[in-house]
Amino acid sequence: MQVFPGILLAMFVTGSALAQDISVDSGSDLYRTYCWQCHGFEATGDGPMAEMLAIRTPDLTKLAGENDGVFPIDRIAEQIDGRSQLLAHGGEMPIFGAVFETDQQIAVALPNGQPMMLGLPLANLLAFLESIQAD
Repeated sequence: MQVFPGILLAMFVTGSALAQDISVDSGSDLYRTYCWQCHGFEATGDGPMAEMLAIRTPDLTKLAGENDGVFPIDRIAEQIDGRSQLLAHGGEMPIFGAVFETDQQIAVALPNGQPMMLGLPLANLLAFLESIQAD
């Protein structure tokens, strides 16, 4: 297993993606395309669309701090890809599962040791989000 910013990734995966293919920079690009409008440019929950939402937009830099110092990769992945619905503005947070679908899969070890298969783009986005966690 290879450790990548706190996320344990299996060295061998299906498709042609490998753990070393994970890119925080690619994840940052995805964030700047799909997430900043609600979560803010600095991911602190103050995006231009945040005031239109029925719930407070979370500060994504505090996800680990609000989870006993452990980045909640499974919960965040499930909210992004639509496995777990999150109410936002009278409806749900936009589901980006189709955007992140790919045959390049990464096996991510969850904090409990169980593997979770993710597409490489979603793994990149999660690596970026983990990299911006405040101490």
